[in-house]
Amino acid sequence: MTAPLASVLFVCVHNAGRSQMAAGFLRHLAGDRVEVRSAGSAPGERVNPSAVAAMAELGIDIADQRPKVLTAETVRASDYVITMGCGDACPVIPGKRYLDWALEDPAGKGVEAVRPIRDAIRARVEALVAEIDAGRTA
Repeated sequence: MTAPLASVLFVCVHNAGRSQMAAGFLRHLAGDRVEVRSAGSAPGERVNPSAVAAMAELGIDIADQRPKVLTAETVRASDYVITMGCGDACPVIPGKRYLDWALEDPAGKGVEAVRPIRDAIRARVEALVAEIDAGRTA
């Protein structure tokens, strides 16, 4: 087995919605080509049920995921750090590629309201996979 092309960390406040959906999409789209992590600056108790349901509509199961706390070690171990509204709580470590995805927080929203957020995340993850794959051939 070859080493992953990159390691990606998705960060949002509660690690219960946006970052979990992004991680689910990246695992689904890139498989073992990319190491996937997610974390939150103030993790919630569980993944947002509307996010789980919205992802399940596309055949991606994130129901077994659990919110995790963001640590400097997790950031250090990642090539890409993608923030989604975690503010100043995200540590900045030189040499990492930081991207900030301004996405609406799905907390407290029903599945109908989460779908457009999910779809925006998917489009960004697809572009990220293309960027990572392009880096392999560069």
